[in-house]
Amino acid sequence: MVAPALILVILVTLWPVAQSFYNSLFDYRLTDPSRSERFTQSNIDLERYATEYFYISRDLEDLSAQAPDEEAAQTVNDIQTEIEAFHSDLLAMDGLEEQYAEVDELIASFTAISDRDLKYARVDNDWAEEYKDFLASSNEDLVALSEDASEEAFSNTAGNVAGTVDTINSAVIESNFIGFSNYSRYLQDSRMWQSLLNTFIFTIASVSVELVLGLAIALLINRVFIGRGVVRASVLIPWAIPTAVAAMMWGFLYDGQTGIVAHYFEQFGLINDASVLLSTANGGMFSVIFADVWKTTPYMALLLLAGLQTIPGSLYEAAEVDGAGKWQQFWKVTLPLLKSAILVALLFRTLDAFRVFDLIYVLTGGGPANSTESISIYAYITLFSQQNFGAGSVLSVIVFLCVALISILFIKFIGSDLFEGRSR
Repeated sequence: MVAPALILVILVTLWPVAQSFYNSLFDYRLTDPSRSERFTQSNIDLERYATEYFYISRDLEDLSAQAPDEEAAQTVNDIQTEIEAFHSDLLAMDGLEEQYAEVDELIASFTAISDRDLKYARVDNDWAEEYKDFLASSNEDLVALSEDASEEAFSNTAGNVAGTVDTINSAVIESNFIGFSNYSRYLQDSRMWQSLLNTFIFTIASVSVELVLGLAIALLINRVFIGRGVVRASVLIPWAIPTAVAAMMWGFLYDGQTGIVAHYFEQFGLINDASVLLSTANGGMFSVIFADVWKTTPYMALLLLAGLQTIPGSLYEAAEVDGAGKWQQFWKVTLPLLKSAILVALLFRTLDAFRVFDLIYVLTGGGPANSTESISIYAYITLFSQQNFGAGSVLSVIVFLCVALISILFIKFIGSDLFEGRSR
């Protein structure tokens, strides 16, 4: 059973991480057509290239005929000669002449090319670099001719040809493999470190308070009293509310003008002004921590209650016979036997808090001025809002490494005795 379990772990856990790590090695972003795929070698988009090359020779000939002087005509002719020479070199590459002819035939019949292997072709890296440099300089020359021309017809034609040349340039795609450059960039990114610091502050503060309150609530509802069932059900209500809904609710409660929580915090002297909860850095961090403690303390209490109910009542009776008081019973019996439940509760809540996204995103959006932005929100903004998959994958890998480190530390320093005892 070990081998199937390992395979399942690799497929479910490690494979997505490996994919994110692979993406992080590329300058991979959908906002740039030349970076919208992962290329380890220079390629050419034959569909786009063939479409534009069909027109470029004709347009350059027309532009040369309209040239106002011999110097302009010579510039245009030189550009056309070089483009045709590069095109000949392209077709001379192994297998590209047949592939180009097939793509050209499909374009002529107005057929979309869905086969990626047909659409893209690998080309020589040096050729791609030289061709792109030439096309960039040609574009500048054509734009200069368009701006300097006194005749409107020639100016418009030169501008259109410059656009075609720029499109051909974008069809030639250099390798966007950049190795660990993204990691080097983000290790020097102050916003990343700030978001990581915000995440640690939120995690440590919220989980610490939740552990204390959760343990107190668990001890209370573990006792026998009238109405215990109703109290247990009531305690779980905050945890049962969806996080996004709870965040919107707390947003209204924190509102500086109509929020009742903000009003009473001001009345009790906890804050100077009702508006500071969502408009200042310290107020924003306090607000998200307070809302998370209210929302997730019942979950912590539930896990600890399950641990408390596994402790035999006879142990407390024996301790009482030996003269142990309530505090001594708590420190000598309850806490030692509750260690496994505390480990599980702390581990689950710490990992959950470190990956916090929806609560902060809905309540503050990471503001004000990124003061509550967590590493998960920063990764989301980079990955989806900016569509920078390479950089966003770096942040995702950083989140994974932090979560893995937290898990290792918990098991090593808190649960080592527990696991060693079970192994014996």
